[in-house]
Amino acid sequence: MSSSAEHHVVIVGAGFGGLEAARNLARAPVRITMIDRRNHHLFQPLLYQVATASLPTSEIAWPIRFLLRSHKNVTTLLGTVVGVDRETKQVLLEGEPPITFDTLILATGARHAYFGHDEWEPYAPGVKTLEDATRIRRRILSAFEQAEWETDEARRAEWLTFVIIGAGPTGVELAGTIAELAHDTLRGDFRHFDTRSARVILVEAGPRILAGFTEDLSAYAERALNRLGVEVKLGQPVSECRESGIELGGAFLPARTILWAAGVAASPAAEWLEAPADRAGRVRVEPDLSVPGEPDIFVIGDTAFVAGADGKPVPGVAPAAKQEGSYVAQVIRERLQGKLAPGPFIYKNAGNLATIGKRAAIVDFGWIKLRGRLAWWIWGIAHIFFLIGLRNRLAVALNWLWIYVSGHRSARLITQGNVGSARKAE
Repeated sequence: MSSSAEHHVVIVGAGFGGLEAARNLARAPVRITMIDRRNHHLFQPLLYQVATASLPTSEIAWPIRFLLRSHKNVTTLLGTVVGVDRETKQVLLEGEPPITFDTLILATGARHAYFGHDEWEPYAPGVKTLEDATRIRRRILSAFEQAEWETDEARRAEWLTFVIIGAGPTGVELAGTIAELAHDTLRGDFRHFDTRSARVILVEAGPRILAGFTEDLSAYAERALNRLGVEVKLGQPVSECRESGIELGGAFLPARTILWAAGVAASPAAEWLEAPADRAGRVRVEPDLSVPGEPDIFVIGDTAFVAGADGKPVPGVAPAAKQEGSYVAQVIRERLQGKLAPGPFIYKNAGNLATIGKRAAIVDFGWIKLRGRLAWWIWGIAHIFFLIGLRNRLAVALNWLWIYVSGHRSARLITQGNVGSARKAE
């Protein structure tokens, strides 16, 4: 690697990992180009709260240029990467000239995985982007509006049935919040039906929800969901999704709102690089997070398969991506200075957290496990801490406090669609 100040580092993806890498290289003798197809950084752990009308979009997203404006060696470009030419060391973009790099960091995240059934996506959208979140919010709120018009009880019941497929943290959080929305927030707003008659059904193909947590915490979370009125169906994989419902356990379940939280697949980075990948498409990286045979190309975050100390993959969570971004920046700095590279990347597990509604959560720090309201407060404090900027932290804290005390959610807006028909609004 050249030690010249003109050494060019290209970072693709301004998520947690990409931003952390850029910030840690801010004072290094390098020129950085940050490329993202969106102009904002998104705090994905709270994206479901936009989808369920708890938070506005402005509280969990920030312009990338604003976040990097003080780093004079960083140029931010809005563009869509479509490939990487390893031989010429160029990043290929859609409709723009290629960009040559000395070092490349791919932090391109993940997308929804429908396990070979991509035709289900129009009927069971997932939540990965702000556009996804506002679309799902529109779908949820429009279902209640459509139910107000219905005179046929069976059709009204279809509109008031909400199915979430996948019982990981996102699925559990969606189910709990939708149940509170129906049973608490919207109660009394409609004249022709009682919103508490809505069914919220969480479907999981495995034997328990929140499989990444210990069995006792998983069992507590299921009980907490039941108390909120969520129906949990375990050990039943979905065999079909369509506009009017799902096939589950050989029977048809009518439902007009279906949400997908069952799986993700990595971005096409492995295809761009022709690199070895796991079943989810994640690049199998070296211990220093570089691509096999390509020491100047690093892959981090949800795009990378990184083995932990126990041999299991490092989880696709924000703390892991940030640690990987910081580590890769350190590798680059030390290479430029002619120093020995640091040891292999080691993930420091900060713990697992999941919330169930507005008053319960579970926390697993390994050495201590918590559940209930205390865990909810810890969950909230941890998420507020990772938000960017004092204003956003205060705004989110006040929003949550208001919801906690009153049950009301102020972001119940149907936007960017035809309010008169929930399905046409899609």
